[in-house]
Amino acid sequence: MKIARTVKALRKEVGGWRQDSETVALVPTMGALHAGHLSLVKLAKRKAQRVVVSIFVNPTQFGPTEDLARYPRDEAGDAAKLAATGADLIWAPDVAEMYPEGFSVSVKPGSASLPLEGAFRPHHFGGVTTVCCKLFNQVSPDVAIFGEKDFQQLAVLRQMVRDLDMPLKLIAAPTKREKDGLALSSRNAYLTADERKVAPTLNAAIMELAAKVASGKAIASAVEAAKKRILGAGFANIDYITVADAQTLTELTKRQDAPMRVLAAVWLGKTRLIDNVPV
Repeated sequence: MKIARTVKALRKEVGGWRQDSETVALVPTMGALHAGHLSLVKLAKRKAQRVVVSIFVNPTQFGPTEDLARYPRDEAGDAAKLAATGADLIWAPDVAEMYPEGFSVSVKPGSASLPLEGAFRPHHFGGVTTVCCKLFNQVSPDVAIFGEKDFQQLAVLRQMVRDLDMPLKLIAAPTKREKDGLALSSRNAYLTADERKVAPTLNAAIMELAAKVASGKAIASAVEAAKKRILGAGFANIDYITVADAQTLTELTKRQDAPMRVLAAVWLGKTRLIDNVPV
């Protein structure tokens, strides 16, 4: 795999493609790649002639008590996986390249960042919008591919791209799952063997919740039943389980005709799991 580590090297590579009038897709990642990431790369290859995969564990989206130091890293393994998918270039800057000395500009996220993750991780989306703005400027892709697992992130980035008139299209890919329903995540590596057996209950509970709301059951009682099921299965704590407007992420107390989404963030031992499904 070709690996660019400086903005200058990245732009030289992408500039050559542009001279040949080739289209470019970007798949932003933090590495520790799994089948979910690779499915995004495969989708990117269908959407553009060239594919750049960024690997950067972004420190600005982690809080002081979060898992930045222990976040899994395996660049050699990631490169081998990407070579097998046919990606064209890895963009792997270090922190000093992404945030050079004196860096002081950031991108304030929009209204979709305020509820849910924004309430529990108020620092998070500012880091996400800033690094993604930089990635979009560095790569200048025609399209960028994101998974629906981080559904709120997708909503926040859609607002940024729209409001700042960025010349690219965001494409969402369905969440990739294990056979038992657990959403693929690099953080699943933190789960113990016993916790891994319990983890699929999260998806089962929110699927049941979505079905109840779709059938006309009251949102409040359906949410409480989901929380009871999850805590009864052995999860340590619940940050949120909610039904929200799928575009604005506004939490709902009653059904609406516009698309709705069930979103959840829960703790299993020391691991925080997120998931979401449509209603």
